[in-house]
This record gives sequence, structure tokens and C-alpha cells, in this order.
Amino acid sequence: MILDCAGKPLDLSHPQVMGILNVTPDSFSDGGDFLAADAALAQAKKMVDDGAAIIDVGGESTRPGAAIVSVEEEISRVVPVIEAIQAEIGIPISIDTSKPEVMRAAVKAGAGLINDVQALQVDGALQAAVELDVPVCLMHAQGTPQNMQDAPQYENVVDEVSQFLLQRVTMCEQAGISRDKLILDPGFGFGKRARHNLRLMKNLHFLINQGLPVLVGVSRKSIIGALLNVTVEERLAGSLSLATIAVWQGAKIIRSHDVRETVQAISLCNHVMQVEDFD
Repeated sequence: MILDCAGKPLDLSHPQVMGILNVTPDSFSDGGDFLAADAALAQAKKMVDDGAAIIDVGGESTRPGAAIVSVEEEISRVVPVIEAIQAEIGIPISIDTSKPEVMRAAVKAGAGLINDVQALQVDGALQAAVELDVPVCLMHAQGTPQNMQDAPQYENVVDEVSQFLLQRVTMCEQAGISRDKLILDPGFGFGKRARHNLRLMKNLHFLINQGLPVLVGVSRKSIIGALLNVTVEERLAGSLSLATIAVWQGAKIIRSHDVRETVQAISLCNHVMQVEDFD
């Protein structure tokens, strides 16, 4: 499957890595590291050299308890970075936002995919996505970044996450977004306790069997810290373990801070999955 990201192809016939580029002062892992456009461009180039197939640019932190950023501030953060990457790098760029105004500005600047943690539920977002005509990643979240970890509850997290995402797919199709432009993300860590994340990961194949590409973002997340008792800086091994489990079940995109290591891990996993059982 080849996803057309505003004229730039994203080959999903095998697992790919999405490099995370946060141009924010308060993201949980790399906040403040890439605020300047030149620093962000240098990091994007490094991620491409390390094997990233797409760069995901975000201008508003979605960590638990993060402050809300105005439309104007978010645009001022992401547009110069997207323009700089667009001018020098040939791979697709995605915009990590829920705001329709930011979606429009980012796609105009060169982004070719919308990565929305609110699954196009913000007023005007669905219509913006229809008009922009680029692929969209729909993510599940219970609550907002400001309250999502207060008291998340599910009767059956696998069923509820899957049903929500499939309902959003239907809404997109009814609005005019074709199914072949959609990606699903179960939203690890977004309104979910450790046990919810573990159940989702164990049963990821259920979502994958719905027939749409699945994106998994577990890089350096708190579930790793909680289960292994390690700091953010010590979460690489855990991130790679979960990424490999996801790819083994059929995930097509792994969103990662540590591109080089993740590319190597999923490449080996892919080799094992493709090897013939008999010589």
C-alpha cells in the first residue's frame, strides 16, 4: 500500500518509522530541544538519515496536564519548521494537531498527513480534512490532555477503542474522506492506565484486522517507566520491545523519538516475519 501524502509517497507495504519532532517547550521527552527552525531542521535531517519514512511535527504538547496553546502560537511554531523541512527533505511531513486552522496552515506549508489525537472531533476539523484531501491518522483518547489521566475507566478497552475508531472511520467516509486515506491509532497512554495499555498491545491484532493501517506510539511513554521503574532517558529498551510486539502483530507505522534504533528493531522483526518456513 502506497499512501499519497500530498505528492510524497509513504510505502506501507512494510513497517515504517515516523520520527517525532516536537517544536514545543513542554513535551515530556524532548520539550524545548527543537524550538528554533534550524535546530528542528537538523533533527529532521538526522532522523531521515537514520531511516525515518515520515517526520511528525507537533507544536502543542499532548502530555498529561499540558497547557492549551492558542491557534496563533501553534501555527507560529510549526509552519516555519514545516517550510524548512519541505525545502530540503523529500519525505512526507505530518502535522500533529487537532485544530483545523493549524491543519490548513501546515498543509499549505508542506505537510502531507494530518495526525489528530482528537480524531477530527474538534469543530471544523472534519471539514478541513475533507478540503485538504490528505491522509489522516485517527487516534483514540479518553478525555483531553488536561484531564485524560485523572480516572480513565473502561469495561472492555479493546472493544471500546476499536468501536470508537471505526465510528470515526464511518464519519470520515460519510463526509467524503476515502477509506484508503485513513490510519488508526489506539492512543497508548491517552486516557489509559497501564493495564489498559497492556491489554491494547496484547490485542492489537484485533484493530489491525479491521483492514486499515495502524500506527503505534509508545516511544518513551510512562507505561515503560511505571513497569520498569526507569526514567524517560532510560526507556529506549522498553520502547523497542513494545514497537517490536506491535510490528509482529501487523502495525505499519511506529512513531518514535529514537529513529535509528527503532528502524533496526522493526527491520529485524520484519525479516523474521517474512522468512520462509522451509528452505
